[in-house]
Amino acid sequence: MGNPLDFSGQVVLVTGGTRNIGRAIAERFVEAGATVVVCGRKPVDDLGPIGFEACDVRDAEAVGAMVDAVHAAHGRLDVVVNNAGGSPPAPAAEASARFSERIVALNLLAPLHVSQAANRIMQTQDDGGVIVNIGSVSGLRPSPNTAAYGAAKAGLVSLTQTLAMEWAPNVRVNMVTAGLVLTADTAAFYGEGEAADRVHATVPLGHMADPAEVADAVLAMASPLFRHASGTNVVVDGGGERPPYLATAADPDPGQPPPPPQSGAAIDSM
Repeated sequence: MGNPLDFSGQVVLVTGGTRNIGRAIAERFVEAGATVVVCGRKPVDDLGPIGFEACDVRDAEAVGAMVDAVHAAHGRLDVVVNNAGGSPPAPAAEASARFSERIVALNLLAPLHVSQAANRIMQTQDDGGVIVNIGSVSGLRPSPNTAAYGAAKAGLVSLTQTLAMEWAPNVRVNMVTAGLVLTADTAAFYGEGEAADRVHATVPLGHMADPAEVADAVLAMASPLFRHASGTNVVVDGGGERPPYLATAADPDPGQPPPPPQSGAAIDSM
């Protein structure tokens, strides 16, 4: 097999790959030898060897044109990572219909649009291709203040499983679900200094994930190491979230402030 993590000669597209988790994923594939293109709504100046295509992934027609442009420029498309997503907090009772529609469009319909466009190309390639969807623990448990986001990410689990079955054997479709991730936006949700330290301490492995730790999981899943895995969801959450009753039982003092909300990767957007 040679080095299963060598992606030399392969072309990789990462949606929302200009910052945070998406940027880490793109850089990891570059390190592995791949030709990498990212897409986003706005161009950035510091991408180095990473290519860029402007695209709003909620627009199916724009997505088709973007994927075709990547294929035309590079002659193939081997891996697609559906990373673009996210949501600002909004209590479910107050969220407008338009807000919810846009969140679902970004986190569920956009991965479908991109996957459909990529599949049309990958099915024609002798060695097919791989699609990896980026999920969130918000889709696996209640998601207070990000209800539409959590529901969309839950739907992405089902979508991953269904596409994996429909598009086999040429195209593998898998998912990496992120837990708490330390990004440029983390302070807005979890605070800084001692507040952030307390959140780190809630993770069994002792810290929120670095984006590179999520990127490593994506690289492995796209590689031949996972060649017999499709429809699979790998959860990268440092061991899970401690049930709240454990802290309450240990320190029932009602004067103590509650721990910060844990909204998974909801803050990571394109």
